[in-house]
Amino acid sequence: MPEAWEYTLTIPNDLRAVTVSRRTLRLILTAHGLIRLVDVAELLATELVSNAVRHTKGPAALRVRWAPPGTLRLGAWDADPEPPEPPRPWDRFAEREEGRGLALVQACSDLWGWQPLSRFGNRGKYVWCELTAA
Repeated sequence: MPEAWEYTLTIPNDLRAVTVSRRTLRLILTAHGLIRLVDVAELLATELVSNAVRHTKGPAALRVRWAPPGTLRLGAWDADPEPPEPPRPWDRFAEREEGRGLALVQACSDLWGWQPLSRFGNRGKYVWCELTAA
């Protein structure tokens, strides 16, 4: 297993940042020999970053952290201190294209959560999830 590491990608409030984040994440995980986590990690990061870009007006960031013996944590920071809306039950998404991001995060990760942030007078939140490599 790889040693502990962490990357942070600061992104503008631009929907193209979702694709940039997803491709950067794939590169990071591949370089660290974690290709088996790429597909699920890309889905999760896409949802987290997409929410940060779509629902806020400021910059955002994707954070990717590996902690041995096998935990990958993905998180998205944004400048909006308001908590994310709780995930809705799957049956409410039968035909919808939007509004299911955190439900996907909850369903596909081993653990997820959020925390408010305040640093140097800036406020915001950090929404994260974890994947455990078996």
